[in-house]
Amino acid sequence: MSTHAVSPPSRLSLYLDLIRWNRPAGWLLLLWPTLSALWMAADGFPGWHLLLVYTGGTILMRSAGCCVNDVADQEFDRHVKRTAQRPVTRGAIGTREALLVGAALALLAFLLVLSTNGPTITLSFAALAIAIVYPYAKRLVSMPQAVLGVAFSFGIPMAFSAVQGGDGWGPAAVADAVPLHAWGLLVSNLFWVLAYDTEYAMVDRDDDIRIGIKTSALTLGRFDVIGVTLFYLVHLASWAWIGLQLGLGGWFLAGIAAALAQVAWHWTLIRHRTREGCFKAFRLNHWLGFAVFAGTVADLALR
Repeated sequence: MSTHAVSPPSRLSLYLDLIRWNRPAGWLLLLWPTLSALWMAADGFPGWHLLLVYTGGTILMRSAGCCVNDVADQEFDRHVKRTAQRPVTRGAIGTREALLVGAALALLAFLLVLSTNGPTITLSFAALAIAIVYPYAKRLVSMPQAVLGVAFSFGIPMAFSAVQGGDGWGPAAVADAVPLHAWGLLVSNLFWVLAYDTEYAMVDRDDDIRIGIKTSALTLGRFDVIGVTLFYLVHLASWAWIGLQLGLGGWFLAGIAAALAQVAWHWTLIRHRTREGCFKAFRLNHWLGFAVFAGTVADLALR
C-alpha cells in the first residue's frame, strides 16, 4: 500500500492564514463604526471613492496588524492552544517575512489614504503608530484592550477628516477637519472594543494567567461579566446621544435598540464564563456594529 507525502502549504495559503483571511469578524469590527462615522460626516452616502478607500483600508490595516501582533506575541502564542498553530508561532513564516508582509499591506493602505486629503494623511501616521504599539501594551498596561480601543476607533476621526477636511497639513488642519463629536464617537467606540475584547480575553483567561500577560478579563476578575455589560451600555448610550445631537432620529434609535437586544443575548453567552460562550459572543459581535450602521444609513436615507 503506497503512501503519499502531504505537500506543504503554499506561500499564499500561509499568508492568508497569517492575516486571518478566513476570519472576517476582525475587520468587520473595525469597518462598521468607521462606515457609520463616514455616513454621519457626509450626512448621507459619502460617495463610492471614500467608501472603497475606507473599506479597503480597514481590511488592509487589520491584516497588517495581524502580522505585527503575531511577531510580537509568538513566544506567548506557543503556550496557548488557540494560537499555537499560527504561522509565525509554529515557524512556517519567519519573523522578518511576516513583518515585510505587514509593511507591504500597510503601504497599500497608505496609498489609499493618499487619495484623500492632508488632515487624513496626517492622522494616518498616528493611527499606524498606535497599531504598532498595541501588541506590546499587554506587557505593561493592566487593560491593554483600551489601547486596542484607540487603534480600532481611529478610522472614526479619519472618516470625518476625509469628508470635512481641507488641503492643509499638520495639527491645526486636523483640528479644523475633525469636530469634537468625532472624538466623542472615538471614545464611545473604545468602550465597545473594551466589551468585545474582554470577552475574547475571557476565552484565554487560564492560559494568560499561566504565561503572565495582562488583560482586562484578569484585571476585572470576578466583575468581568458586569464590566463587559457596562462597557456595552456606556458605548451605546454615548453613541446614541452623539447621534441625536447630530440630528439622527427614529431609525437610528431602532438600530441602537437592535444592538441593545444583542447585548442582552451576549450576557446570556458569557455569564457562565465558558470558553465556547465567550468566544461565540466575541465572534458574533460585528452584528452589533452592523445594527448601529444599518440604523444610521436608514435614518439618513429616509429623511
